[in-house]
Formats: sequence, C-alpha cells, structure tokens
Amino acid sequence: MSASAGTPPNGFWAQAAADPGRTVLVAPDGAAWTAGRLHGAANQLVHGLRAAGLERGDAFAVVLPNGVEFLTAYLAAAQAGLYLVPVNHHLVGPEIAWIVADSGAKVLIAHERYADAAVAAADEADLPATHRYAVGHVPGFRAYSQLLDGQPGFAPADRSLGWVMNYTSGTTGRPRGIRRPLSGKLPEESYLGGFLGIFGIKPFDGNVHLVCSPLYHTAVLQFAGAALHIGHPLVVMDKWTPEEMLRLIDAHKCTHTHMVPTQFHRLLALPGTTKAAYDVSSMRHAIHGAAPCPGHVKRAMIEWWGECVEEYYAASEGGGAFATAHDWLKKPGTVGKAWPISELAVFDDDGKRLPPGALGTVYMKMTTGGFAYHKDETKTRKNRIGDFFTVGDLGLLDEDGYLFLRDRKIDMIISGGVNIYPAEIESALLTHPAVADAAVFGIPHDDWGEEVKAVVEAAEGRTADDALAAEILAHCERRLAGYKRPRSVDFIQTMPRDPNGKLYKRRLRDPYWEGRERTV
Repeated sequence: MSASAGTPPNGFWAQAAADPGRTVLVAPDGAAWTAGRLHGAANQLVHGLRAAGLERGDAFAVVLPNGVEFLTAYLAAAQAGLYLVPVNHHLVGPEIAWIVADSGAKVLIAHERYADAAVAAADEADLPATHRYAVGHVPGFRAYSQLLDGQPGFAPADRSLGWVMNYTSGTTGRPRGIRRPLSGKLPEESYLGGFLGIFGIKPFDGNVHLVCSPLYHTAVLQFAGAALHIGHPLVVMDKWTPEEMLRLIDAHKCTHTHMVPTQFHRLLALPGTTKAAYDVSSMRHAIHGAAPCPGHVKRAMIEWWGECVEEYYAASEGGGAFATAHDWLKKPGTVGKAWPISELAVFDDDGKRLPPGALGTVYMKMTTGGFAYHKDETKTRKNRIGDFFTVGDLGLLDEDGYLFLRDRKIDMIISGGVNIYPAEIESALLTHPAVADAAVFGIPHDDWGEEVKAVVEAAEGRTADDALAAEILAHCERRLAGYKRPRSVDFIQTMPRDPNGKLYKRRLRDPYWEGRERTV
C-alpha cells in the first residue's frame, strides 16, 4: 500500500519496503537519502554488529555528531534487539570510559572529531581493538565502513525491538543508564511514532522534522526517531546556528522541531532584517523543554512564530506534561497538563498526596512501562512512591490539572538546556592540592541561562590570587567536559558550613543572583 493512501505502514522499515525511493533524510552536508538507502545501511550495520558477536540484549555505544551514522545506529539497534548507548561527545576520555564499561557496550563507534577522547575511553574500558570503529581516522580504530562492507542490505533474521539506553547524571556519583526491558516483539508490533501524537503531530500529513540539537540528548533522538517512524523526512543540522536554522526551515518547509530556550534567545537576538528574510510560516510545532523559559522570551517567540511554540516537562526517565501556546497564554508559567500516557501528582515529604494548589515534590507515572537504573538498584528504588517517580522538582498542580514548577533540584545548574550537577565538579576541584574546600553553583548568564561558578577555600600556605584561579581552571580542563568546567573561580576565607559539615550554598549563590530572577 502506498504511504500516502489510507493508513501508512507502521515503522520505518515497513515504509521503506513500501516506498524505497522516498526521501527520508537530508544530511548535514545537504545530501538526500532515500528510505531504501537508509534501510540498507541500517540492515548492513545489524549484520556487521552480529558478525562482531553482538546478540539480543547486548549494547553498543556511539560517540558521534548529528548525521547519517547516528540515525543508522538508532535504526539498527531498534530492529535487532540491541541497546544503543548514545554518548555525549563533549565528555572526556574517563567519562566516556565509565559509560562504555558500565553499559557493557561490546562495540564503540566514534567520529574522528572526538579521536583523543575515544582512544582514551576505549583504552580505559579495555575494549578490544577489533571492536573499535571510527568514522574518519582514529588511531587504533578500524574504519566504520568495515562494519558495513560486504554485509547484505536485506533485513536480518530474528528481528526484535531494541531500545536506546541513555545515561543520566545523578546529583551524586556517576551517571546511570536508564534501562527499559526489551519486549521481544517485532518492531512493527509497537507503534513507534505514537509519542508524537501527544503533541498533536500526525503521521505523514506533509510534516518535515528539523533536528537542530545533538542527537545524544534523550528527547532529541526520541523526537527524531518517532518522526522517522511515522513518515516524516528529517532535516539534520550538525552544528546549530540561528540563521542556518531559519534558512533550513524556509528551504525545506520544516513543520516541527525540538528546541531549548537558549536557542529562542539567540534567534530573537538576530537583526530584524535577518529574521524577516526567512519564511517560518510552515512551522506547526516548535516544542521546547529541558530548561525554564523566561516569560518575556516565550512571549516574543509566540509573537514572531505564532502559536506553534509549545512546551513540555519530562525527564530522561519519562514524563510528563505538555502546554500549547494557548495553554500558556491562558495560564502563564505553566508547563502543561499530563500526557495521555502519564499521570502527575504532588506529594509532601511524608509521601502524602497533596491537593490542588499545594506546593510539594512533583512525581510522574508512565502507563507505557517502567525503567531501572542500570546496575543501581538503590537509585532505582529511591525517590519512588508506588509506580510514581520524581527527579526532585518542586511544584504544584492547579484545580484544572496544570502543572507549575516552583523549584528544581536546588543545586542543579541548567546551562543551555543541559543539566549539570555540582557534586562531580566539586569532587574534581578537591583533587587539587591547593583546594581545601569547594562549592559549585549556577550564576546568571544572558545567553545560556546559567554558567558554572566555583568558590574555593584555598589550602593553608597557598595565595588566593588570579594565578591560583588559572591553575585550578586548568586542572578542571583535564578532568571535566567543557560544559561542566567552571567559567571562573572566586575565593573565600572560610566556607559557610554548620557544625555537622552541611554547606549553606544559598549564602554563596544568592549574592550573584541579586536583582535577577531565578526559578529556584
């Protein structure tokens, strides 16, 4: 049956078989990929991974930029019963090594842009040379093409639905993989694009999805994958810039995308003549999440792009709430009402469910199945009430069921839509011999929302000056990904702690926010 007639085939693979000549992907270099070509590459990768020894339930990791290889890996895992482990390519070697080793990834596919980190990670994780593959040249890695060359382009046998295993940082300790059980069903037995129905996005229907953020992010890959499975061509950006985004929307008549408020801020900062030069009227759903959006920014985007500007609240573990532009204009500040596949509740510290209007901890429950943190039963059990889970945000539900967030994990920094947890950074600072005590928190940044600030108590005998600050920052550069590193270091004579050692971080943080609005 033709994809345009009646009910379309379910899932990318069925659609590719029905209409292999349809363009389904515009790569960052502008190359158009047909469904048949992408389908064949995904099939070849499955055969290549199986030849490398991977079986159902095994994992493989990728450190890749946005592009064809990332989406090929996604489609391969999803039909071969494998776990795809996307790795944030801003991480450094030891951080990547932890994820590779913890996930049990049997193969690592990396891009030459991240060669140094990939080599360090593979070495530290003790990954065999035969199971390291590179797009481009990475010392000690085999060419990615060797995974595909000579492999058949037809569908593999024993197909079953795989999953993406994202890693999320906790407030303490190492990041943990969010592992969902495999169903064992054929991919076509699950409606893989149903997620987008939450936002009113329909199969085919002239939709074109713009990928404008890194695919290693949980939501970005989930949106892109779901769009692909319900017949929406993808237009993929490698590195985001505001004017290039406008150009692609205009050129390809893009209809929906996933964004973060930092992108709104940069789009709005473009000159009026630049904004007027591009037609964005094709946009139906500019869905944003991952960080609080200032009210004035949201209003300005709605005035420019219209009521396609929509918002959701969720976590890598699940979700969530959704607010249309109409909802938000009616109830400014809301992040929306519960998804049809989820339930929201607010509980007090004693686990008692609170009535509308009462402030407490926000909990969510998914009706589509649960999850566990990989190798961390304690973390899995923690912060749950029955089937509800929380990521620690505070808020309230009004009498109409709309969620308003009043706080978030007090110490978490959100910079450009990325969650950053101070405990890991403080731990790295404390490995420097000149640091007697350290505190890390977010301070205002006009573009990113927040930036990372470190306050340090210098060790006895060390001079707290610019030279020491530079030394400490260089120390962090060797141990932390760029987005986690403090942008600056201030010194304090004595850290404000109580007799039991509890740090009064608000006393340090609040002066930096004086006269500025903060959501916590």
